[in-house]
Amino acid sequence: MEQKWWKEVVVYQVYWRSFNDTSGNGVGDLEGVIEKLDYIQSLGIDVLWLNPFFESPDKDNGYDISDYYSVMDKAGDMETFERLLEEVHKRDMKLIMDLVVNHTSDQHPWFIESRSSKDNPKRDWYIWRDAKEDGSEPNNWRSYFTPSTWEYDDKTGQYYFHSFATEQPDLNWENPEVREEIYNMMRFWLDKGIDGFRMDVINLLAKLEGFPDAENPENLDSLGNNPGIHEYLKEMNEKVLKHYDVFTVGEIPFVTPEDGLLYVGEDREELNTLFHFEVCDDMVRMDVPRFKEIQKRWYEGIFGRGTNSQFLNNHDHTRMVTRFGNDGEYRVESAKLLGTLVHTLPGIPYVFMGEEIGMTGVDFDSIDDYQDIAMINKYNEEVGKGRDEAEVLEELKLLSRDNSRTPMQWDSSQNAGFTDGEPWIKMNPNYTEINVENALNDKNSVFYYYQKLISLRKTYKVFSYGDYQPILEDHAKIYAFFREFEGEKILVVANMSDEENLFEYSVETSDVELLLHNYEVEQEVSNVSLRPHEVRVYLWS
Repeated sequence: MEQKWWKEVVVYQVYWRSFNDTSGNGVGDLEGVIEKLDYIQSLGIDVLWLNPFFESPDKDNGYDISDYYSVMDKAGDMETFERLLEEVHKRDMKLIMDLVVNHTSDQHPWFIESRSSKDNPKRDWYIWRDAKEDGSEPNNWRSYFTPSTWEYDDKTGQYYFHSFATEQPDLNWENPEVREEIYNMMRFWLDKGIDGFRMDVINLLAKLEGFPDAENPENLDSLGNNPGIHEYLKEMNEKVLKHYDVFTVGEIPFVTPEDGLLYVGEDREELNTLFHFEVCDDMVRMDVPRFKEIQKRWYEGIFGRGTNSQFLNNHDHTRMVTRFGNDGEYRVESAKLLGTLVHTLPGIPYVFMGEEIGMTGVDFDSIDDYQDIAMINKYNEEVGKGRDEAEVLEELKLLSRDNSRTPMQWDSSQNAGFTDGEPWIKMNPNYTEINVENALNDKNSVFYYYQKLISLRKTYKVFSYGDYQPILEDHAKIYAFFREFEGEKILVVANMSDEENLFEYSVETSDVELLLHNYEVEQEVSNVSLRPHEVRVYLWS
């Protein structure tokens, strides 16, 4: 396996609008990120990933872009961004930004022109179709956020295609003018000195020819991984990416390891690495046997030929300690255990802001307290069918994207030190207990555990390049595996349960070191009784 700088990094995701507000308007900003760079650096982070900060009507928190070359007022301005980039680089960190090019805002000048008339030169920059003979939508596909991927436009009498909200029309990547305009925009930001892109739903760029009806309209598979996608990405690499020393990660839903390798294979010249969603989309709660099976299959599918990513939460997925751990009695222990898995399993680890202090999801009482457009649209859709409002709300709470979007909890002062104004989204009420200030004053906090975990990854290459040898594969509660690389060998043992479980396995104990643990423990390694959510990392070297 070829060794590259980006294979050894730890990435910290900054959802900037919820990170730190310096203007008092209740929304985080780029100046607020600058203010906290020393904090991020102290954790041991190598790369910052910033969510979109471009000009936007903000229907989907910046993923509806109306100008790729401007910074939205809420975030700051171009001078602030350039200063942020400079300050990141001063600290020997790197910065990647979100590349959102499957769709734009319906307020983007390109779309305003496109919808103005059927003969406008930019008409074919988006996807327009006539209704079926019966007057219905061109096909029966469902979008991520609405019951149909099609929205009727009264002015021109046609439907336009949108994979997400109606305010997010999809670009027509079959049009070479569109592709060249996107490549020009990418060069603009790369020439400013950014270090790469996280590519939003990048596998959705190519559409199924003819837009045939789906057998199961609720299944969104038709939206992604279609013929033509690899030609687009190879062209992007040839015309843009290969000319810069950058890191790319593609957000790629609906993908198998076999398909994933087509995106990130080291002989493919497309992307460096990917996010797949077999865990975060397919598992509502932690299912240990299923989790093990997913990890093994992806390891066998791409290891040595391509690079995977490890994450258990982000701005779209509920905080991991709430969804996959125990955010009550064992919040600290399970936060440490889940973090250990993310940083020791094969792949590049991602830390979502607040994860490093064990922040939890929320449980708001009213739909009015939620901002997530996907959740609100689904709530209105289900209530519109006559369902009980309270039942629908309860059903949607766990997977609401707002679980991860509540503001960063810096201290126990009003609004957790996030803002002097009214927060754009309601605070998680547990901020008086769970916050950075408290974590930094507690030597046993999740923060300091993460700090050590990340330090170990930088010390031992086995974490970045080691193979993967699972053991006790049939155990329903204990996850254990070896990894080995050039004389370094680690064993990770995790009890993913609220009960004690016995780790029954005979291990060679000579020259073994207990590197990391989330309980006070002895050195023993074989036949150990593991407490709830206990995890240990051993090293042979």
